Amino acid sequence: MAHERSSGPRLSPSSYEEDIRAVLAPRLAYFEVVARHEHVTRAAHELGVPQSTLSRAMVRLEADLGVALFARRGRTVSLTPAGRTFLGSAERALAEVEKAADSVRADADPTAGRVSFGFLHTMGSETVPALIRAFRADHPRVRFQLVQNYGEAMIERLRAGGLDLCLTSPVPDAPDLVTRRLDEQRLRLVVPDDHRLAARRRIRLAEAADETFVTLEPGYGLRRITDDLCAEAGFTPRVAFEGEEAETLRGLVAAGLGVALLPPPAVARPGVVELTVTAPRAAREIGVAWLDGHPDTPPVAAFKRFLLSRRGNLLPD
Repeated sequence: MAHERSSGPRLSPSSYEEDIRAVLAPRLAYFEVVARHEHVTRAAHELGVPQSTLSRAMVRLEADLGVALFARRGRTVSLTPAGRTFLGSAERALAEVEKAADSVRADADPTAGRVSFGFLHTMGSETVPALIRAFRADHPRVRFQLVQNYGEAMIERLRAGGLDLCLTSPVPDAPDLVTRRLDEQRLRLVVPDDHRLAARRRIRLAEAADETFVTLEPGYGLRRITDDLCAEAGFTPRVAFEGEEAETLRGLVAAGLGVALLPPPAVARPGVVELTVTAPRAAREIGVAWLDGHPDTPPVAAFKRFLLSRRGNLLPD
């Protein structure tokens, strides 16, 4: 059966797609209540709006759609076939809006909200679990969405709104970010346990100029630090393997495939020896970053305060 059409003006074809959401969205809730009651006066009472306002809104809705949604008999109305079709979609749309509202309210709940927190792979085994355990001692119901990645990828996700905070290194310097230095982590030259330098405890990095290195891929903060430290020591590292995770690099070193500049491991790995680098000073700064001007929900604000309180005591001994 063809839908009955109203005689009122419709949106022009050129503007229909871009304007229809703005036209319909404010009126869907009105329409749903009128359709449920099939009575304008009772619907107006539930909505707390004048009956005349509600009647005009329904007339405008039908005019914009170019379809009659109601058959009218005084203050009583009944849905046309088109109206019943439209009601099903309107109810689903309103349910999705309500679901979204419940979700964002839940995420912002001071006691049980959510924090989206990014961090480097090298901080996933000890540092971050210890931080979250300490934080949840006072905030036991706060939920975390945890994202492990390299620094540049986390900053991109931060800018896109996918993260509230991230722990990264080097600490970025960008006008749209707020950063705070939290701690420093010494880096070591990791060599195979049968390497010519394995009997040493300390080393100047220049002494490894002729070695083959295994490193993280370009774009990783630790790779940039490695390249900068080697340049400061007077050489460009000869890279044989590039990876995405520090413990994989340790495995490559243990297999005799090169040496690497790495932070201390969570658990000592057999097959390698870790040497203190005396010159240049080999360390990386660990900091927290967030988007400047981005409002914090209560759980995010609480976790940010907690992180800042750990300045100088962020990393496990």
